Amino acid sequence: MTQRENLLYNRYVNTHSYISRKLIPLILTSLLLFACQTRESQPESTISVTNPPTQELTPTSIEPTPEPTPTPNPVLVEDEKFTVLRSQMVADQIAPRGIADPSVLDAMRTVPRHKFVPDDMVEQAYEDHPLPIGYGQTISQPFIVALMTQTLEPKPGQRILEIGTGSGYQAAVLAELDVEVYTIEIIPELAEQATKRLEDLGYTNVHTLNADGYFGWEEFAPFDAVIVTAAPDHLPQPLANQLVEGGRLVIPIGPVGFVQTLWLFEKESGELQATNLGGVSFVPFTGEH
Repeated sequence: MTQRENLLYNRYVNTHSYISRKLIPLILTSLLLFACQTRESQPESTISVTNPPTQELTPTSIEPTPEPTPTPNPVLVEDEKFTVLRSQMVADQIAPRGIADPSVLDAMRTVPRHKFVPDDMVEQAYEDHPLPIGYGQTISQPFIVALMTQTLEPKPGQRILEIGTGSGYQAAVLAELDVEVYTIEIIPELAEQATKRLEDLGYTNVHTLNADGYFGWEEFAPFDAVIVTAAPDHLPQPLANQLVEGGRLVIPIGPVGFVQTLWLFEKESGELQATNLGGVSFVPFTGEH
């Protein structure tokens, strides 16, 4: 390297060293001061948070849901109606006429008489008179049913023979007294209807037969009591023969188309003792005899 070149090099190095040591720190300091002054001169920015207006909560009243009104069961309503009618029947037609046996009165209050009459007669079922049931036959007046039942003086466990099932109503009343009822009907259609009706109502202690009742029911004889619900013109001897000693037989006897007499026969020492219970009107006794 020439002397001139060496001189220039040294001058460059010294210059660069001076800039590095003096100028650069000065420049940096100036920049920092400038930045600080700029920041102080600017207004501080604020963040404004606006809360929503407070709303008053008004309590809401909740009306209770009304319970639905139950719809009456028409079957239950009808049953209650007939229960009332039965009680009125006993109070107005039966008890005032001398029927005092509590078990008989209870049976008359219990048996649904309206189920033993034709549909078009249901509203008259508890009225104080007999009603037609078809085939020239009738269901007896409620009082007569109660009178004949009480006259038999039935006791639980006894066997009772009925001649003339008809609709089955008299048999049902007897069955309520805890006796075994053997009932005979000569008209096939009535026998079939009564058998089904009694079964449907749950009377397991009633036994039915389609036959001529004049001859009784020898297979199950003798009977503690016999009741006849049609009027012959004389007392059928087979019925008297099938009655136990001390037994009671209730039967209307008289000419067809006229007022008959209701009789009580009691067997004492093999003989029948008769008691006149008054005038009645029954359908005639039918059959080959």
